[in-house]
Amino acid sequence: MRRDTIDGLVHFTPVRRRDERGYFCEVYSRQELAGIGVLVDFVQDNESMSKSAGTVRGLHFQAPPSAQGKLVRVISGAAVDVVVDLRSGSPTFGDHVATRLDRDGGNQLWIPPGFAHGFCTLEPDTLFAYKVTHPYDPIAERSLRWNDPDIGIEWPVTADDVTLSTSDEDAPFFADADDLSRLFR
Repeated sequence: MRRDTIDGLVHFTPVRRRDERGYFCEVYSRQELAGIGVLVDFVQDNESMSKSAGTVRGLHFQAPPSAQGKLVRVISGAAVDVVVDLRSGSPTFGDHVATRLDRDGGNQLWIPPGFAHGFCTLEPDTLFAYKVTHPYDPIAERSLRWNDPDIGIEWPVTADDVTLSTSDEDAPFFADADDLSRLFR
C-alpha cells in the first residue's frame, strides 16, 4: 500500500540562501539533523549517475547487523524515490512511500535502517547522492523486485521501457524473500 509517509522517515528541505550568483546551502548539518530527530553517524558517502531517464535502481537493503540508514538527495536531475517498510513490528510493514527528489527542490529524505530503498530517474544524467550509517557489506546485501505487484509501487516507467541491472531484474518478490518478517525487529 502506498502511503504519504511512514513513521521513522523524515522529509526535509535545507534552506537555500539565494543572491544574484545563485545560492548557498548546507546540504548536511549534524546539528540541523539532530534538531529534527535524526541522531546518526554517517560512515560513507555514495553517488550514482544514471544516464537514461527511466533507470530504476533498487529495491535494495542490507540485512542486520549491517543494516544501513540513508540520507538521500538528488544533486542533478530528478527521481522518484521509493522506500518499503521491512520492520516486522511496524503497522506499515510492507507499505511504501514514493517521494520526488530533484535538483531544483533540494529536498532530502532520511531513511532509517529497516527499509528497502530504490529510485527511478525522471531525467537523463540524474546524479543521486546518499550518506549511509554502515559500510557496504556484500554478504548482507539484499533486494526486492522493483515491480512486485504485492508491493504495488506505481513507477513512472513500464517494464518495457525500464533500464535495470541484471541483479535488480532477478531480485526476489516480497513473498519469496528470505524471511523478511524476522530481519528487522
